[in-house]
Amino acid sequence: MGQIDKRLAELGISLPVAAKPVANYVPWVRSGNLVFISGQGPIADGKITLQGALGDTISIEDGIKSARLSALNVLAQLKDACGGDLDRVKRIVKLLGFVNATPSFADHPKVINGASDLMVEVFGEKGKHARSAVASPSLPFGISTEVEAIVEVE
Repeated sequence: MGQIDKRLAELGISLPVAAKPVANYVPWVRSGNLVFISGQGPIADGKITLQGALGDTISIEDGIKSARLSALNVLAQLKDACGGDLDRVKRIVKLLGFVNATPSFADHPKVINGASDLMVEVFGEKGKHARSAVASPSLPFGISTEVEAIVEVE
């Protein structure tokens, strides 16, 4: 068991199985030492959860949970890209978080902190990253958040 797997166990986190694509794309691409993870949503046990818009049917607290769950799915894809060894991660370079939100909703950064906080919990200093948190009038399948990542690996 690697250091990151031990850290996940300490945090009581078990990663989901990496989800298969739902359209014409691949879940991740490696180019040199960078891995680009396609957008991941709040899927648990193979089912879409936390559907709806922030500022309407989804609370900020549930939005944060949605972003964290989306980030867990990013980590599942990353583990697949690293051949099962998350110790190969050198740095989380960037996260891009989308928030399904009403036009008046303005707490996108707070929501996407659910994803950012998870990366720092798991990877420590290597988990600190650049980030964008943007609104969208809708997301696929009505999900409340979607997170993608760029990660440097060995």
